[in-house]
Amino acid sequence: MADRLHSESALVQFSERLTNSAAFGALFREGMDLVEETAAYLDGDGRNEAKALERSVSLTYATESMRLTTRLMQLASWLLLHRAVKEGEMTLTQANREKTKVKLSAADPGPEDMVTKLPQQLQDLISRSMNLQSRVRRLDTSIHAPVTERAPIGNPLVPQLNRLKAAFER
Repeated sequence: MADRLHSESALVQFSERLTNSAAFGALFREGMDLVEETAAYLDGDGRNEAKALERSVSLTYATESMRLTTRLMQLASWLLLHRAVKEGEMTLTQANREKTKVKLSAADPGPEDMVTKLPQQLQDLISRSMNLQSRVRRLDTSIHAPVTERAPIGNPLVPQLNRLKAAFER
């Protein structure tokens, strides 16, 4: 039991170090910047570009912009949840329960032959969001990996000797 608690404690310490790392901070900033940049594009230049598209491509534009927005909102939710862990506003265990509401596999882009017909800036935003999603998925797997039982390190007779000693001390 004590070994399991130590194992869980080591996992939590490692996971909390990941959320407190400079790499997580950079990923957080990149994700939030991408959300802002996408919103500005879709409300500005993207809206104008969409008006100039032919009807079939316009439908693809609408579909892909919704997928992009959904993907980024899920990623932002995950990033904000783990920033709360970093800031001490919640524990990693609480974040693990809450993250079940976040779908990191949501809204993959449609067929590539349709996406390539979209304005270049939208294609770039889609590509960058997919790259961010891939990195967040890897980090999520590292942070929330299940606790595995480890083989005892050192002399395997020590636990047996400790049990014998405890039995004779009663």
